[in-house]
Amino acid sequence: MIGETTTAAAVCIIAAIFATLLKQYCREHAMFCVIGACVTVGIAAVAYLTPIAESVNALFNKTGLPAAYLETLWKALGICYLTGIAGDLCQDCGETALARTVELWGRLSLVLLALPLLETLLNTVTEVLA
Repeated sequence: MIGETTTAAAVCIIAAIFATLLKQYCREHAMFCVIGACVTVGIAAVAYLTPIAESVNALFNKTGLPAAYLETLWKALGICYLTGIAGDLCQDCGETALARTVELWGRLSLVLLALPLLETLLNTVTEVLA
């Protein structure tokens, strides 16, 4: 675990150094270097998601709650990570407006995703109070 973390950190640091050096000559190539490092580390991180997902699923199954709740949780996490990484990449390119737009899109997606849960919560509270 420590070795893989060190490797991922080293890949990111080396990519950052290369990107800094490349920016002097071609900003586009520097961005591709950063994107390549993000994709490489992201693919490696997927291997760690399987045991985490299995543990969370096992814990959630013990609660007896509907599976749709867990599905909503996974979708929300995906939205957060994707829009966060996309926003950071846009920011690194100097496109602040695009970064803020993708972050806004992510926030609105989360609100839309949470509406059925909010409806269920309000129905439950109304039943308890009635």
